[in-house]
Amino acid sequence: MEASSTDMIVQALTRAIVDHRLQAGSKLAEQALADHFGVSRTLVRQALFQLSQKRLVRLAPSRGAFVASPSIDEARQVFAVRRMLEVELTRAFVRAATPERIEALRAHVRQEQAAVARGDVAGRTELLGDFHVRMAELIGNTVLAEVLRDLLARCALVTLMYQSSRAAHDSSAEHAALVDCFATGKLTQAVKLMRAHLAHVEAGLNLHPSAPTHDLKAALQSLTPETPT
Repeated sequence: MEASSTDMIVQALTRAIVDHRLQAGSKLAEQALADHFGVSRTLVRQALFQLSQKRLVRLAPSRGAFVASPSIDEARQVFAVRRMLEVELTRAFVRAATPERIEALRAHVRQEQAAVARGDVAGRTELLGDFHVRMAELIGNTVLAEVLRDLLARCALVTLMYQSSRAAHDSSAEHAALVDCFATGKLTQAVKLMRAHLAHVEAGLNLHPSAPTHDLKAALQSLTPETPT
């Protein structure tokens, strides 16, 4: 029951942040959350810790928990670095492509598409980013995989908060097209597609959402807590 309650809080706060009902920097008062969800502060604390691991929440010693503040400028810098790295990654992957590696990427794309179809915003964001990490892993470049994972984490909240469902669908479709191109061995075309894909992902971020609020109660008002089973 405790795990179910914690998951419920994590999901509700994630949705409030993703849907822009909570403003970046808003304080997440433990007692207010405990009262809203009808649970102990211990369970709230566990949920906030999980959200901090996902970089959605910032835990400040002696001050409490706050909705993380994504940096749009940092995200743009991350995309600039990604373009530098992933063009070379694309070349390396095409040169090292095997039927097994192509199928592994196809399987990953199927997972992305399933997450997009079921409206799993957090899941689709993670999977869409991991496609690029998976490319590096499949050719055995663990260092590049780690670098990309860190880069993606640095702008994950921006993507999570500002990527529309339509843009996420298009991104997954572009991944499928990339895999098809990788399978043909057409290196020049693959590089062109990757450059276009990264540009589309960046351009697809909605940086002008409706105004969120600092009011925790108002942000959670439309989210009726479900009784844990």
